[in-house]
Amino acid sequence: MQASQRKMGTKGKVIKCKAAIAWEADKPLCIEEVEVAPPKAHEVRIQIIATGVCHSDAHILHPQFSKALFPVILGHEGAGIVESVGPGVTEFKPGDKVIALYTPQCKKCKFCLSPVTNVCVKLSQFKNPIVGQELMEDRTSRFTCKGKPVYHFMGTSTFSQYTVISETNLAKIDDDANLQRVCLLGCGFSTGYGAAINVAKVTPGSTCAVFGLGGVGLSAVIGCKVSGASRIIAIDINSGKFAKAKALGATDCLNPRDLPKPTQEVIIEMTNGGVDFAFDCAGGSETMKAALDCTTVGWGLCTLIGVAVGDKGLTISPVELIMGRTINGTIFGGWKGKDSMPKLVTDYKNKKFDLDILVTHTLPFDKINEAFDLMYQGKSIRTILTF
Repeated sequence: MQASQRKMGTKGKVIKCKAAIAWEADKPLCIEEVEVAPPKAHEVRIQIIATGVCHSDAHILHPQFSKALFPVILGHEGAGIVESVGPGVTEFKPGDKVIALYTPQCKKCKFCLSPVTNVCVKLSQFKNPIVGQELMEDRTSRFTCKGKPVYHFMGTSTFSQYTVISETNLAKIDDDANLQRVCLLGCGFSTGYGAAINVAKVTPGSTCAVFGLGGVGLSAVIGCKVSGASRIIAIDINSGKFAKAKALGATDCLNPRDLPKPTQEVIIEMTNGGVDFAFDCAGGSETMKAALDCTTVGWGLCTLIGVAVGDKGLTISPVELIMGRTINGTIFGGWKGKDSMPKLVTDYKNKKFDLDILVTHTLPFDKINEAFDLMYQGKSIRTILTF
């Protein structure tokens, strides 16, 4: 279908293609034929080549996640090729390779002009970025299925052969980039890696603890290693992830279910008072508390990255902070997407870090529900879907 569409020329026309639609919560995704409208002003239509499956996609399907809108096309960790551009778009042209960004960068607002944050005003208007950006800026959808409009997701909707994305939510990358790997820069890798090097600013010789060893957590381990940490303690309830964590730089691995006392107490004993940096890549009040408690007094920093569905939040006393501990959070690892993605692609090509080791499975797009099952069962780090 795609080859014939290209021959006939698709610019300005509706494209019919495959997409995975979530019709309701707690149900498998359905592969459907959808109509993808042409891009409007300052929008770009992308042919998605590869997309990862992330826990943030699964959050929407969780029955306790009450804010989700259905039907919706999920997916936010994707890379592809520009098919056509709408009026006013000058940064992209057909044929460009791009990475989708769920964190926009307009380059004009007070946040984009500030060097201290990667939040953009287009994202700051949403209380929760996971459920924001469900329609285009004119408050309509570019997707239709069976005569009904379908919601967008995080401004990207990469679980479709073609998608329409605002020009602020795209980064142009090198023509020779391997899209089946650099798609991971759209979320998981960049989030964990950036949390260590951009947000926490891990220092040489320091000690670190990383809670949760999924794609984000293992990427945080990579960031700690690249930053020169002398000891990296990796924590997960799935011991099957420890071999990969050690291959990426972890020096110690702990399974909370195998410990005789709370994880933070064990880490404090191991490190003579606590680590310099801790990262919660799993979410949940218990994990957040353990990550904060395991940092040293005086200068310990706890960075929150993971978000758990139904989480009740973190309760802390000022006493836990007045002795010098600090707690912060990050979205997308602190990267300004348009500016940073080309540099990260270059770093990957120059072997500064290894994305290949994070990819445990590659499946055809039609097997998307199998990819979710692998994630739920803890059998995958990242599954890449290809069209």
